[in-house]
Amino acid sequence: MIRRTYDGQLCTIARALEVVGERWTLLIIRDALLGVTRFEGFRSTLGVPRNVLTDRLNLLVANGVLERVVYSARPVRHEYLLTAKGRGLAPVIVTLMEWGDEYFTDEAHGPPRRIVHEGCGGQAVSQLVCVRCGSPLGPLDMTVIPLPAPGAESDNSHSG
Repeated sequence: MIRRTYDGQLCTIARALEVVGERWTLLIIRDALLGVTRFEGFRSTLGVPRNVLTDRLNLLVANGVLERVVYSARPVRHEYLLTAKGRGLAPVIVTLMEWGDEYFTDEAHGPPRRIVHEGCGGQAVSQLVCVRCGSPLGPLDMTVIPLPAPGAESDNSHSG
């Protein structure tokens, strides 16, 4: 992976992309969320070259997204389990899937998957919601505001 630095940017999106921004990485996380845990399982579902898969799994382990756990001592074999940090990517994957379903679905076949609530069987969707009033939000309903750096005094004269 070509590493890029974002020293001049205070952007958590850029930092997150250093870990999950490569195509194979997101597909590995997708498969892990679907229950794939072993190297050969990822190889089988993705068709990814061994060296690329090894590099991506090592990156995800090093960044605490996956945990490498021994499941066989002779020979030593590992499985890769999602950590809480890795499971936290589920809404990102669901939202990306919904976007793909809307704009890139093969019209002859429709979307390949649906996510359903295990409790009632209803379709699950991702949605942005205001934590204060509970209103659903669209892209035009939001404003991004900069926050003061940790330890800096808050200047509320420029809020909004």
